[in-house]
Amino acid sequence: MTEAQIARINELYHKSKSEGLNAQEAEEQAALRKQYIADIRRSLRGNLDSMSIQHPDGTITPLRRKSGK
Repeated sequence: MTEAQIARINELYHKSKSEGLNAQEAEEQAALRKQYIADIRRSLRGNLDSMSIQHPDGTITPLRRKSGK
């Protein structure tokens, strides 16, 4: 997500609080928010996938997803 898109999300938020949004702007805001959340989740998943746990005995185990989901 670019800085311009984040700025647009903020602009739409402030406009919604002050004067309200029309239908087109509300749809744009929802789409931008959805994309922002997807980008945050993707970034977090990448960070977690690259992490490992070092145990007191010196062994290193990569983080894994819990089974069942």
